[in-house]
Amino acid sequence: MELQAETDLIAIIKMQPVFGKHAYLVWAYLELFNITPMKAKTKKIRVILEEVKTLFQAEAFNFQKKTYRISLHGIAEALNTIVHRHFDMPLKSHGYLKSVMVTISEREEREKCRQAEQDLRKREDRLRYPVREEQVEPPGRGKGQGARVKEESESLTPEQIEENKRRVKELLKSMDKK
Repeated sequence: MELQAETDLIAIIKMQPVFGKHAYLVWAYLELFNITPMKAKTKKIRVILEEVKTLFQAEAFNFQKKTYRISLHGIAEALNTIVHRHFDMPLKSHGYLKSVMVTISEREEREKCRQAEQDLRKREDRLRYPVREEQVEPPGRGKGQGARVKEESESLTPEQIEENKRRVKELLKSMDKK
């Protein structure tokens, strides 16, 4: 019995780095299960911590036959919400944690979709309306200080570069004639 408790304690200690800066939240969450005395219940502690460890490593969980993706920040937010809530009875499972994480996961997914859509619109606008150098402020002036010129010139196709060279030659020829 004592050998098993020692093995469990070693396993508990070895999994602490997985939780990183959120270890204090994991232990506060563990306390909500009211596992006392700790020395006699090391197996239950190890099992709960292994389940939370799996959550941290996978950054995903299953709830009501559906898989949800969630960031480490989202997991920490859910743990923090639960730890600061008052429960009349000790927790028996991770059900409440998972229900809180579902909300956070769905919010993260909406934000990710919104950001992807904004990025797509920016790329489409750059392709549809390429910025020409005369539209950009010269270096040393304004916010961009010529950075946009470099960005846009790096994304030009060889045909666009040739067209720009042709235009510059024509412009120089017309200036020489005057």
